[in-house]
Amino acid sequence: MSQRSGVKSLFKGVRSSKFRHVFGSLAKKDRIYDNLKITKNANDSNFCAVNPKFIAVCTESSGGGSFIVLPQSQYGRIEVNAGRVVGHRGPILDLKWNPFNDNVIASCSDDCTVKIWYIPDEGLQQRNLNEPIMDLIEHQRRVSFIEWHPTADNILLSTGFDYLVIIWNVSKGAPVRVIDCHPDVIHSMSFNRDGSLLATTCKDKILRIIDPRSGEVVNSGVCHRGSKASRVVFLGETGKLFTTGFSRYSDRQWAVWSEHDLSEPLTIENIDSSSGVLFPFYDNDTRMVYIAGKGDGNIRYYELTDEPPFCHYISQFLTGFPQRGLGVMPKRGLDVYRCEVFRFYKLHATRPVCEPISMIVPRKSQQFQSDIFPDTPAPTPALSADEWLSGKNRNPILINLKTGSGAKTNKPVFLKTEKNILQTSDANNERKFAFISQENKVDYRQKNGYNGDSNGFHNNCHDNPIDKSPESPPRKKFPWIKDREPKKAATMNVCDIVTVQHLPTATFVTLEDDVPEVNCTPSPPLSDDINTLNNSINININNNNNLNNNQMNGISNGIKHETQSFLDTSPPPKNERELWSAFHSQCATIHSLEQQIADKDKRIKDLEELLSRMGCDGQHIY
Repeated sequence: MSQRSGVKSLFKGVRSSKFRHVFGSLAKKDRIYDNLKITKNANDSNFCAVNPKFIAVCTESSGGGSFIVLPQSQYGRIEVNAGRVVGHRGPILDLKWNPFNDNVIASCSDDCTVKIWYIPDEGLQQRNLNEPIMDLIEHQRRVSFIEWHPTADNILLSTGFDYLVIIWNVSKGAPVRVIDCHPDVIHSMSFNRDGSLLATTCKDKILRIIDPRSGEVVNSGVCHRGSKASRVVFLGETGKLFTTGFSRYSDRQWAVWSEHDLSEPLTIENIDSSSGVLFPFYDNDTRMVYIAGKGDGNIRYYELTDEPPFCHYISQFLTGFPQRGLGVMPKRGLDVYRCEVFRFYKLHATRPVCEPISMIVPRKSQQFQSDIFPDTPAPTPALSADEWLSGKNRNPILINLKTGSGAKTNKPVFLKTEKNILQTSDANNERKFAFISQENKVDYRQKNGYNGDSNGFHNNCHDNPIDKSPESPPRKKFPWIKDREPKKAATMNVCDIVTVQHLPTATFVTLEDDVPEVNCTPSPPLSDDINTLNNSINININNNNNLNNNQMNGISNGIKHETQSFLDTSPPPKNERELWSAFHSQCATIHSLEQQIADKDKRIKDLEELLSRMGCDGQHIY
């Protein structure tokens, strides 16, 4: 007995786990979706996307690509004429629902485009949808995979056979980053928990961790050495990655990696010698990984720990029918009172059926089990697109599954502006309200603003686009007048100082012999500026007796006549853009008139000096 007590026992006992007895449960026959023409495309994607409202499945179609969208409650046999999304011109390769809006789905296709669709709450019923709310066109070859950002709103990633990863700001419909660091086809991509890092696998057998905002490769290493596709998924906040692929002997295998060192895997294990690509699915709440092979009839599941060997095999769910793809329900759509911790939607490879499969923790109590249902990501973005692009990171906003939370269902309406920039209606309204509420920085000048000196009017308009600054080159005083040599003051007559040119729709003052270019007529001044201009001319007439009063009165009367004609015939600005355009053109006209008045004062002063030297009394010209 004493000898036995001195021997170290080799038995370590059974590992304690709440998920050791998780089992799979097929849905009943009245809870499956039948008569679906599931696509037969060979792309290594799931062809199915699910959220608490809808299920979307890529379907077979001739002359383009299509997918069917069904409400979750529409079980049974699907009608042949059921509504489909038919806007793509090539086969659809991947689908992803927006995590922050259950009515918005993104699709990518063989036609090199990514499209964003809005699905009404009642579904498509018996009508086809062919008009997307957004077209994302930048790829030069077919687009194979898409991925939404986990925390930032309206950020979408797409990758295609042009070896590029493009980051889109969906609200503007434009790419914001293009990542070009892959020499071959990209097999998969995955965000980490807060979306600050992106992991990709490539045909060159390299696993890369990329900073998506800068496009720089943070870390890289040789992944699985087989020639077939490998896939990767970030393991939440653990700082690890999980990959599936093939060995150099074509054995299927999985591996766990540290994101800080990709030279060697933390652990690696062979599964079998089948040929189907393995798809990993990670549940951060339970720290379980599910592995399903394309063409297999089983789903294996493992539990992750922080100590070696890091990944522990639990069991597998076996069926007799192979699968073509799998969709996954978000945690907020599960039945927590059945202790359902995961749910697949299996697309059969040999039958036109989509079959739900629930992974359940066996417990007798039907109360909410908080230990297996921690707080999970909510359908609310933690960051806006601009905040994330500026460098901010934030973990997902969490909700309690006992109380639950609904998702946004509003339809994002996109408007095309004059500069071909696409904006949502919400952002457009916010911009308008911000413009209305901001302080008016523009000085429209008081009517009696003439200061009596040669500079003319006070000019306090800081936003005037014609103001000179040291950084900007000088602009022409008369942008509509061709360059010419100015006349010398000594050869000019007092009567030739200014002339009024008459046009049917505009009034402006030019020097003699100045002819406006074709289609370059400036806009007429606004009414307040016209009154100010008239007052200033009257003041100049009274203060400068050396100028012939009849001539100046004629000039003033001509300007008044022309401005009155313009105000009677020209329609007022219809919108903000036309108002700003008119204002800028009037600033240019007023500035030119002020310069002419200053030149006139200088010429009058020179003529006074000339007359005084000739012995005249300064009142009459003999």
